[in-house]
Amino acid sequence: MKDIGQMVAEHPFFEGLAAEHATLIAGCGGLAVYDPGAYLARAGSPAEHFFLIRHGKVALEVRPPGQDTFILDSVSAGEMMGWAWLYEPYVWQFDARAMDLVRVIEFDGACLRGKCEADPALGYDLMKRFARVMVQRFVDTRLQLMDVYGSRD
Repeated sequence: MKDIGQMVAEHPFFEGLAAEHATLIAGCGGLAVYDPGAYLARAGSPAEHFFLIRHGKVALEVRPPGQDTFILDSVSAGEMMGWAWLYEPYVWQFDARAMDLVRVIEFDGACLRGKCEADPALGYDLMKRFARVMVQRFVDTRLQLMDVYGSRD
């Protein structure tokens, strides 16, 4: 069985990561499993983790006042979820719910922030990786809001 360090090094989010950084990051991680319907995160709650999705699919949801829950996006195996742990005030802005059985590597945000402070090269590498995902998700949300995928009859 692979250890967390190997799983981190092989995950697409960390492609090209320096071996010493993979070891540092892995030290803040642990394996977790979420059953279908379980929440990995709840809007308004402390954002103390981020997740590398190893198996399954997670819905990123919002519930506008007086309306039904709306799925903004979803993340699947090979993707990363959660950047609120990295930026104050460290609070989730959405719900994250397992759509099926989900297996993740769950990382402690405070542990990683400490390691980033101690090793600026690690911090810069992580910031670039998270920024890349954030920009792509903002682009995807913009397209969704423009209804590019919908019918224009």
